[in-house]
Amino acid sequence: MQTQESHWPSAPVARAASAPVTATVSGTGNGMGHAAVRAMRTTPLRVDAQRNLEHVLRAAREVFGELGYGAPMEDVARRARVGVGTVYRRFPSKDVLVRRIAEEETARLTEQARAALGQEDEPWSALSRFLRTSVASGAGRLLPPQVLRVGVADDARVPQQRTVPADSGESGVPGDDAGAAALLDVVGRLVDRARAAGELRPDVSVADVLLVIATAAPSLPDPAHQAAASSRLLDILLEGLRSRPS
Repeated sequence: MQTQESHWPSAPVARAASAPVTATVSGTGNGMGHAAVRAMRTTPLRVDAQRNLEHVLRAAREVFGELGYGAPMEDVARRARVGVGTVYRRFPSKDVLVRRIAEEETARLTEQARAALGQEDEPWSALSRFLRTSVASGAGRLLPPQVLRVGVADDARVPQQRTVPADSGESGVPGDDAGAAALLDVVGRLVDRARAAGELRPDVSVADVLLVIATAAPSLPDPAHQAAASSRLLDILLEGLRSRPS
């Protein structure tokens, strides 16, 4: 897996569809990105436009999953088999597209964690089910940086997110992402249960669990090889997470 070290702007900059730019766009404010994404989700589309949107989103997940969020929009357009102008007509900046993908993948992981929490009575089974489901889905490769770049609290449980004031103009990790907060909360409950049952090492944090998801989902060209490698790596990592009798 390639670590997502690409620049993560705090918000998208609107860009006219008639003048797409290939470089990564730096954000300048926090409110606009979420409004743009919401507007795009609610505006009705023609059948061909909807088909193009689905192609672009699928291609973006693949490209960003393989190359990281630093991959250019041209790579997304090429994978989707559309012109780069088509991508920019739907996503006026790369930042908007990145946010869309990251938000959807974060929501998917949150639902997987909730399902494991609600359907598994045994704490270790719940945690390991969440990890296996999440790694198999490949969502770990698309985790937004704010859920990985966290400082661990003194009790080694709850990651403390760095906060960036909305009007600071600073580019970096957004601190008010409700989706990321929801994911951290539900994974925290899985961690709490497994630790209370004595089945999880006491020094393992929420950030550690999310890091396992991110690292146990390598991007390999052959699907069968990728699935086998992910399963083997996750088995090893799970053994490292488990508490052992003294």
